[in-house]
Amino acid sequence: MTAAILGKKVGMTSLFTDKGAKVPVTVIQAGPCTITQIKTMKTDGYSAVQLGFEEIPERKVNKPLAGHFAKVGSKPMRTLKEFRDMNVDFNEGDEITVEQFNIGDKVKVSGTGKGRGFQGVVKRHHFKGVGMATHGQKDRQRHGGSVGQSSWPSRILKGVRMPGRMGGKRVTISNIEVMDIVSDQNIIIVKGCLPGPINSLLEIVKR
Repeated sequence: MTAAILGKKVGMTSLFTDKGAKVPVTVIQAGPCTITQIKTMKTDGYSAVQLGFEEIPERKVNKPLAGHFAKVGSKPMRTLKEFRDMNVDFNEGDEITVEQFNIGDKVKVSGTGKGRGFQGVVKRHHFKGVGMATHGQKDRQRHGGSVGQSSWPSRILKGVRMPGRMGGKRVTISNIEVMDIVSDQNIIIVKGCLPGPINSLLEIVKR
């Protein structure tokens, strides 16, 4: 990868292109991120760049982490993330900002989707429900129907779509276009929607 940065989802809005088309976009408060550690094949067995994002008071970190940040002259950070094989010419303690990106770049954005809690098959798997509201049905409109087997194999097969916990998983969207950059406010505006609620953490990577 050629550039990577951490950010927070601000919200969604829309922009108009030069041709007058209305495009939905997501606003990201990206960086500045501090390079807190550079890992190499010689010292760590793999190459990676560790980024810190969002400053926090020193009282909120333990002594090992405080020493980790002090080693590179950085203030304590709320989030630490590693990006492997990041081809950048930086040193530990340097800052990465939105200036590493350009309008028109294609980026990959990863985040944690909204948690929906325990949901039934209609919302989780888009079932239509069992039958209509008539013909003696009672409280069955949103049920998944029969899932059992006969005398053989006398069990429920693996992979059957059933109620369960929905959302709250890592989601990655590739090839998102950067629509605008506001450098003085550390803002990146990308096309379309992104995973997660407002103020959730996002990873933006440019290949």
